[in-house]
Amino acid sequence: MGEETLVAMPLAPHHHHHARLDALPHHVAPSSPPPPPPQPTVAGDNNKDEEEEERDRGVVESPPAGVARPETATTTPPPVLPAAGEEVYYARRMLQGAVLRPPPHLPQPEAPPGLARALSAPAPHGHAADEEEAEDGAKQRPVDRSASANSAAAVVDVASIGRFLRDRRAVLSSAITRRISSLKEPSSPSDTYGVQEIHLPNVKVTVRLKDAIAADAAAEDDIALDDDPGYSFSGGHIKGRVSFFSRSGCRDCAAVRSFFRNSGLPYVEINLDVFPEREAELASRAGGAARVPQIFLNEKLLGGLVVLNSLRNSGEFERRVRDLAGRRCPDSAPRVPVYGFDDEAAAGEQTEDAMVGVVRVLRHRMPIQDRFVRVKLVKNCFSGADMVDAIVNHLNCGRDKAVEIGKELARKHFIHHVFRENDFEDGSQNLYRFLEHDPAVSKYYNFRGSTNDGEPKQAAAVGHRMTKIMLAILEAYASDDRRHLDYSRIAASEEFRRYANLVQELQRADMTVLPAEERLPFFLNLHNAMAIHAVIRVGQPGAVDRRPFFSDFQYIVGGHPYSLAAIRNGILRANRRQPYTLAKPFGSNDRRLELAQRRANPLVHFALCDATRSSPIVRFYTTQGVEPELRHAAREFFLHGGVEIDLESRTVHLTRIVKWYSNDFGQDRDILRWVLNYLDPTKAGLLTHLLNDGGPINISYMNYDWSLNV
Repeated sequence: MGEETLVAMPLAPHHHHHARLDALPHHVAPSSPPPPPPQPTVAGDNNKDEEEEERDRGVVESPPAGVARPETATTTPPPVLPAAGEEVYYARRMLQGAVLRPPPHLPQPEAPPGLARALSAPAPHGHAADEEEAEDGAKQRPVDRSASANSAAAVVDVASIGRFLRDRRAVLSSAITRRISSLKEPSSPSDTYGVQEIHLPNVKVTVRLKDAIAADAAAEDDIALDDDPGYSFSGGHIKGRVSFFSRSGCRDCAAVRSFFRNSGLPYVEINLDVFPEREAELASRAGGAARVPQIFLNEKLLGGLVVLNSLRNSGEFERRVRDLAGRRCPDSAPRVPVYGFDDEAAAGEQTEDAMVGVVRVLRHRMPIQDRFVRVKLVKNCFSGADMVDAIVNHLNCGRDKAVEIGKELARKHFIHHVFRENDFEDGSQNLYRFLEHDPAVSKYYNFRGSTNDGEPKQAAAVGHRMTKIMLAILEAYASDDRRHLDYSRIAASEEFRRYANLVQELQRADMTVLPAEERLPFFLNLHNAMAIHAVIRVGQPGAVDRRPFFSDFQYIVGGHPYSLAAIRNGILRANRRQPYTLAKPFGSNDRRLELAQRRANPLVHFALCDATRSSPIVRFYTTQGVEPELRHAAREFFLHGGVEIDLESRTVHLTRIVKWYSNDFGQDRDILRWVLNYLDPTKAGLLTHLLNDGGPINISYMNYDWSLNV
């Protein structure tokens, strides 16, 4: 009989997560006879066969010559190596993952829970003769994947397996029952009404029940039929739609908008300056001669401001809104503007530039490379001679004709001189680059990966439409006093998306044809629009590092870059130095000097908004009335905290803007005399008294609040 042993399988070295047992100890069947008592181990074939079996499975390896087998007992003592050699051998075997069987006279390892000891059967006939082949790795003993319950070599504990399967089935059934029961139970008070949540591993399913939808519909009907005299339009309960057509800067439209806001009535505004494609729809619904505003209750035309005031005063408007709350809006009503749909009419007007065919060929044929010029590395450039040669080869024309074509490309701002010093000249010393190859193109926020290859539009026309869109943005997303803007809603609006598309047309606009009287309002409006865009794209101006906002954020306009600082100091202040700097914004050869104002007007400082709480409110100006509008802006700024007068201490507290740009205002008393023209009567009387009594006057400058005007 064989010895009663435990079969212990080691984990393969460095592969612990993928180790498996090739053969498990088998359970003893209850019906099988009890095993005979263990017999003394005798060194012989049985022990040898056990070693062969373990060696074939990678468990036991024959020790080197001279090392005793600890599990073998013989009548003749084996040769013993020094202790150090034996320890090294067994340490190496343990590190390799082998499990060494302890000698018989030591306690043997116990079987894991649920497993019985298996009887080690004698080795099958023929395996003892194959010992040498097994050691050499020439032949591997096959491994049995399964064994019959009636096998004499091993038996299975069927009862244990049955208990395991029953337990797992009970757990699974309980989980399924709980999931099904949760769907039938009413929601807890903490849950959202009418919504059930089913939580599965890594999955969350939300189910909206039909009963909850029906209950919500019934609740809406109850609200719609409520005849309480104290009814107010608190939003969210009207099934229909209130909409009106408007235009930017329209006073009647502002009155309608204000009434809807104050009453809490949800409404949809369709601004025809932002959505000009809707003008034909308004004409068909209200008549060709209809003027904005025109109000609609669902698909029915209500009228303009006069009709609204009449219905309001008689109480009829509330009754009509109550009727509207009881039915849903039909498809025939004016549709809501949808984000992301371009103006088809404007897209149809866009035509490609006549020179774009030549430009596309030159973009692929020009030898564009980096060159050293004036001890500078100039990137992405080509020489004038290279372009002339390419035009001659492509169009098969003379060199003079090619130079004229090059000048036309420069005039239309497809290309520009690397130092922006001339238009176009032939020669290898004159270097140029395409507009899209400018190294600073990442700072141009009206440039989206490629040049606008359409026929350039008039800068005045682009500026006029830009102003209309920005006015619509302020009317929709700013407070009534324009001191607080909702930048998150502006960024997500269709109006701002259309504005961002529009300003791409400024890339190649010909600014030299912009009339002189239109340059001031154009750049005032461009500055204030860029400030809103800068907040959305780069964040608010910091109290310490303001360069990303005022200098790095730029538009490319007419082939030249413009930042907020360049517009304020270079254009509007007649190229004067920025505070705390030494250099002027534009050099003597800068083409942007042609657009700069001839003299600095101090009023522009109260027309420019930099998106901070201490700056003037955001405004947009017209070409015809820019001067009176500037004076009004200055009066309003000083009326709302721009100046404070302490008669007792003879101190005048002024905005810090006056200190930063003191060169535009004059000396101390000159500043006070200038400010006097824009004060309200009370403050003007106090300041006049201080100026005329001959005493000293102290001027103190207020702290500037750099926080965002939200």
